Amino acid sequence: MGGARWSDTLAIVREFAKVDSSIAHVFGFHHLMLATMRLFSRPDQWQPWFEQTARKNWFWGNALNPLDTRTQVKDFGGWREFSGKKSFCSGASDSEMLIASAVDESAGGKLLIAAIPSGRSGITLHNDWNNIGQRQTDSGSASFERVRVEESELLLDPGPLSTPFACLRPLIAQLTFTHMFLGIAEGAFDEARNYTLTETRAWHKSTAEHVRQDPYVLHHYGEFWVALQGVRLLVERAAALLDQAWAQGPNLSENERGQLAIAIATAKVAASRQGLELCSRLFEVTGARSTHASLRLDRHWRNLRTQSLHDPVDYKLHELGDWALNQSLPTPYLFAICQIRCRESTWTIARSSI
Repeated sequence: MGGARWSDTLAIVREFAKVDSSIAHVFGFHHLMLATMRLFSRPDQWQPWFEQTARKNWFWGNALNPLDTRTQVKDFGGWREFSGKKSFCSGASDSEMLIASAVDESAGGKLLIAAIPSGRSGITLHNDWNNIGQRQTDSGSASFERVRVEESELLLDPGPLSTPFACLRPLIAQLTFTHMFLGIAEGAFDEARNYTLTETRAWHKSTAEHVRQDPYVLHHYGEFWVALQGVRLLVERAAALLDQAWAQGPNLSENERGQLAIAIATAKVAASRQGLELCSRLFEVTGARSTHASLRLDRHWRNLRTQSLHDPVDYKLHELGDWALNQSLPTPYLFAICQIRCRESTWTIARSSI
């Protein structure tokens, strides 16, 4: 990140998302992959990777998705071999480097994560992403056919979710999505407002001479404004807390990490719900002509709806409810069912968001 704060990087994600949420997605995931290296590997690994990324303008793609366990590991002593398939490989198509994962059944289903060149022999990136939203993320599948992975490319020390600091990784992913959702909603609001002011006509039964004075239109825009202001405050607070947690480094405590998880989950639920509602209801203030396909105003809802389904809001509300009622902080998750031993304790990793 070149010394920038996470709040600065995520603000760029949000700004991109106002216009093109696919660019926001892959830009955010590039930085998420860099964070993955920083949090899961040794300094003698991540520092050279960071330097090469800056010098050679490397772009990093995702082939991690630990919920997809079709990629398996074989151990050949000094090196490993990845074979299988991965889904939801956002940004992989145009990348120079990949963060990839595979399951080692001989070690009880242990998840191994590696940083490898995207062009390595045996890696095939498929152009098979055909979803209703986030179309330019190319989040299709990748195949690994006997791909050699060196020991030095494995992120083993401290490894996935091994410390409270390492457990920031899934939270960075969640906050990246949250900034995307807010940016999409803000972009939808801006486009709707411009269309209303320049194209929309007052309904023939309206007492207003111009749509800008129509009481129902003003009511809707008032609701949009209140919703966006609330989400903005929650998102910006969560980003500031992430900056503080990142600055703590290895000194970050479990409680501090847990408090950050609550703040991010709260912001994500609000951004998901309010964003989807705004992106759907904007047509109520733009009128029938705004549904013309050439305007593509539906893309905001399609993009947000597609991405929001990757991590159900219901499970975030469950965590928030457990906190609100029982004061139980969320357990760190990596989208997998496995046991990862921490330096201080053992946390059970169950299905949730990467």
